[in-house]
Amino acid sequence: MATASACHILVKTKAEAESLKGKLDKGADFYKLAKQFSTCPSGKKGGDLGEFRKGDMVPAFDRAVFSGPLLKVQGPIKTQFGFHLIKVLYRS
Repeated sequence: MATASACHILVKTKAEAESLKGKLDKGADFYKLAKQFSTCPSGKKGGDLGEFRKGDMVPAFDRAVFSGPLLKVQGPIKTQFGFHLIKVLYRS
């Protein structure tokens, strides 16, 4: 079974996600932005979701994690929870 580890920042609006992505593209610290802006409880841990299996997350999130690039911020990805910026740490 495929597994991955990822961090994310979850926000309510696409505009907010795009603004944060712009900051990340200019070198802002993912961990610090997640702690400051993410509405997910994982924000307290810098957005770290730990390791999870393929199929554990909602489909759009799962696709981004298991088919997107490693260590590059993806998004905004829309799910029923809001808009995610996702950084995949590893896959196995």
